[in-house]
Amino acid sequence: MIHPVLKSVTDDVIERSQKSRKTYLARVNEAMSGDRHRGVLACGNLAHGFAACSADDKADLTGNKKDNIAIVSSYNDMLSAHEPFQHFPKLIKDAAREAGGVAQFAGGVPAMCDGVTQGQPGMELSLFSRDVIAMSTAIALSHNMFDGVLYLGVCDKIVPGLLIGALSFGHLPAVFVPAGPMPSGLPNKEKVRIRQLYAEGKVGRDELLKAESESYHSAGTCTFYGTANSNQMMVEMMGLHLPGSSFINPYTPLRDELTKAATRQVLKFTAQGDDYRPIGHMIDEKAILNALVGLLATGGSTNHTIHLIAIARAAGVIINWDDFDRLSHVVPSITRVYPNGEADINHFQAAGGMSVLIKELSENGLMHQDVLAVGDERGMGSYTQEPKMVDDKLVWVAGPEKALDPEVISSVKAPFAIGGGLHLMQGNLGRGMSKISAVDPKHRVVEAPAMVFDYQDDVVTAFKRGDLNKDVIVVLCFQGPKSNGMPELHKLTPPLGVLQDKGYKVALVTDGRMSGASGKVPSAIHMCPECADGGPLTKIRDGDIIRLNTETGELNVLVDDKELEERVGCMMANTEHHYGMGRELFDSFRRGVSSAETGAINLFNVE
Repeated sequence: MIHPVLKSVTDDVIERSQKSRKTYLARVNEAMSGDRHRGVLACGNLAHGFAACSADDKADLTGNKKDNIAIVSSYNDMLSAHEPFQHFPKLIKDAAREAGGVAQFAGGVPAMCDGVTQGQPGMELSLFSRDVIAMSTAIALSHNMFDGVLYLGVCDKIVPGLLIGALSFGHLPAVFVPAGPMPSGLPNKEKVRIRQLYAEGKVGRDELLKAESESYHSAGTCTFYGTANSNQMMVEMMGLHLPGSSFINPYTPLRDELTKAATRQVLKFTAQGDDYRPIGHMIDEKAILNALVGLLATGGSTNHTIHLIAIARAAGVIINWDDFDRLSHVVPSITRVYPNGEADINHFQAAGGMSVLIKELSENGLMHQDVLAVGDERGMGSYTQEPKMVDDKLVWVAGPEKALDPEVISSVKAPFAIGGGLHLMQGNLGRGMSKISAVDPKHRVVEAPAMVFDYQDDVVTAFKRGDLNKDVIVVLCFQGPKSNGMPELHKLTPPLGVLQDKGYKVALVTDGRMSGASGKVPSAIHMCPECADGGPLTKIRDGDIIRLNTETGELNVLVDDKELEERVGCMMANTEHHYGMGRELFDSFRRGVSSAETGAINLFNVE
């Protein structure tokens, strides 16, 4: 039986989305109708489409004898998470041929790493890269040569961008194919300790680089529970990964066999077969809410309070921050993976991983089973299984009955915290979000004077001068999508963490983003209206007392209402961050982007 609050939220979302979902499905169904799409291509079109294929593949594609699977990949060999994809196309093409199909590499999408660009000018392209990826996906599939798609992506904006692009081709079946996390390296807690020592000037750059290199040390996804690994969890919760495939390490026999299995699976779901599963029918209100519940139960990335909204709207589904907040009060925190604990994602996998998480949520009515998934069962029933290699063959077996390490995965009846890790913040400073799963309860309420900044580098400079050695709420303005592309502000985590460790009451309030690794310092982020729209953060003055209560969701500046209304908001005139490092190319994105609460979307009408 579904939990009554989940049922209520689901009913509200279905009602709210009735018009937009109907419009979306009508477009999907129109694209599904008629002859096989490759069959409508003129001879010249088709000849261009298979000119580089083998003679056998040409014959099969000419006669529409075999299904053609597109590969859309985020491969590049600079970024550890995407480097393993270098070898996937051959595996896929061979597996497709053996299964009676054809596979073509349809196109690549850009993949940037926030870990490389964090605190740098290039970070201001990060959020907008999601929409570029969606558009690149559309270009890859625009040739109309394909009957199904395999999407290869892992990290922050890449999976949301691929998924938005996939939903614009909602008539095509799809399976998402992960690369897997790198093996465990230097523990995340030790890495953070070295970062804070560096921020205090107690260790040098050589020591810092050594620690970072021992943490991020090989091919595969970073092992902390940031946006990348939150992506993988959510995609599996939506039923777009093969069961249990999210966190299998790269360059292992099991990883390779799962990639081959994904190829065989998508071939089963094309329109030519008798089990047609187009992605536009799969990603509905219930699938989206499964992802949202998973995000709350695991203390996932704050970035998905933007990305999941954008993904949902691409499918005609309207969710909002109130839905996050309502569910957060009934979905408990049942995992501890850094920054919410000391374990990394490999420890989570060893403790039972997704099979245990899904089993626990399902048995307690906290996820929908009746969604169309890519497992052998049409619903989520097979997702309590996990893949294994037995006698050199891939098989699925029942996952553990309960977590193998209760310090990493707990239960709904005995959770690590009774509420999810994401809360809506609101008051006279607008609306925003806060991640509290990694914040010690003693730090969740802060009342302190404000110090107002317009640039993150100015915060770091003030820290180094000692100006922040006091109880303080740092207010960082003009970091929203319209101002500068809404860069993550993870650069501020070490200095603010140092202040907290010194015993000061400290918090951050901003219209910008924090990293998926948002940690121990309480914050209110994504504040709307953003400062570029004249949001109330622009009316805060140094010394104003702000009260931030992340448990109740209260966020107010303690200034008389009349005085606050009469204040003229400060408007930043400096547009230095609008050029250099390619930023001038994204002026139309800054001008056309919607609010954080509506997904920071440039691609389509958000209403």
